[in-house]
Amino acid sequence: MGSKTKIVVLHMKEIIYTVLFAVLAIVLILLLIFMFLPHSKDSKTAEEKYMPGIYTSTVTLNNTPLEVEVTVDESHINSIRFSNLDETVTTMYPLIQPTIEDIAEQIYEKQSLDNIEYSSDSPYTSQVIINAIDDAIKKAAAK
Repeated sequence: MGSKTKIVVLHMKEIIYTVLFAVLAIVLILLLIFMFLPHSKDSKTAEEKYMPGIYTSTVTLNNTPLEVEVTVDESHINSIRFSNLDETVTTMYPLIQPTIEDIAEQIYEKQSLDNIEYSSDSPYTSQVIINAIDDAIKKAAAK
């Protein structure tokens, strides 16, 4: 009878190991599913709500104030532009207009200021413009 007990103990160890590995495999599969599923429900509820209108923020370049004008409707950013850009500023800062156009295109596409790629030609100007756009969007945010 002692030999049967040893065989049962060996089989019990194998069953325990099999169950343990099966549980770990299920936990790993569930973890991978939750990590890589798109979070569409969260993005729909966290969608920005704005008060429709035109909001401005000021950027000062070499003692010249520039108005960044952001136009929004209830849920979208529709337009971003400089409202008082003149020839002297564009002559002094030739990359400012292409920079704001590039940033505006990215914002229209993403409807967010997250993960905006800066131009390698003017990273500091891009950051100043994004800060001004962010200020204007904060003014537009519905409370």
